Amino acid sequence: MKIISVGEVLWDLIGDEEHLGGAPFNFAAHAKRLGHTVFFLSAVGEDERGERILHRMKRMALATRYVGRVKNHPTGIVTVALDGSGQPHFTIHRPAAYDFAKLDDADLKELQSQQPDWIYFGTLFQMSRQGRALVRQIIETNSRSRRFYDINLRANCYEPELIRKLMSSSTIVKLNQEESEEISRMLGFGRSSLEDFCRRAARQFGLDAICVTRGSAGCVLFLEGEYVEAEGYQVPIADAVGAGDAFAAALLHGIDAGWRPAEIADFANRVGALVASRPGAIPAWSVEEARALNVRPS
Repeated sequence: MKIISVGEVLWDLIGDEEHLGGAPFNFAAHAKRLGHTVFFLSAVGEDERGERILHRMKRMALATRYVGRVKNHPTGIVTVALDGSGQPHFTIHRPAAYDFAKLDDADLKELQSQQPDWIYFGTLFQMSRQGRALVRQIIETNSRSRRFYDINLRANCYEPELIRKLMSSSTIVKLNQEESEEISRMLGFGRSSLEDFCRRAARQFGLDAICVTRGSAGCVLFLEGEYVEAEGYQVPIADAVGAGDAFAAALLHGIDAGWRPAEIADFANRVGALVASRPGAIPAWSVEEARALNVRPS
């Protein structure tokens, strides 16, 4: 696949450590690990943290052409507090450099010439006017590309109308169970099963697929009319930062390859669990390690 991933890149501050992160960047890194060509679009500040990001991208063989440098705003940071089960709680510091990402005409034409198969985006980045305009520009200039929306709600960083618009422009939507409950309230679905939520949301927004993650309990996937529930994998949790982004990359990998829904969901669960078992949002991992996981919940 050729994938455009557009959105925030930042440093997750976890205790005394800094880990490279940002959901769209994490997704890009994991999709690259799965063998795909990824064009990552964002911005960093003209500061030491920005320099480190560009250096890390080069080491990861991710192109830096579409990551701008912003003079008057710092590279993004997020303070992450982990609860007793390793689940993250985020404090997002804004405005940040990624809020001011932009592309010139030459960059837009070059991206269009690549004929990308998919465009990946989230919610947080599009809470800035410039971020929202950039995503719209990318979609309009690559109208044949399918669109993957990873909702990733963050406290005080989303608006119902924006989420409706983004779901309406998507091919695939991925979210977690807590987010599905919030979206259900937003859409007036009332209390319903996950299957009913998936079917109603897919019908309302014309989605090919919708996936709801459930942490260690696994996920549910509704894909082109078929609904499946896939068990999760119990692993020792180092931290869950980035696990959902790795899951998203594995999910798209399987969908684009045309796998059966049950196989797609199981593979995504394996990759998400493996990443959650290791510190940081982008730890080293391999497909072979993911396929070797065999610890099911009791």
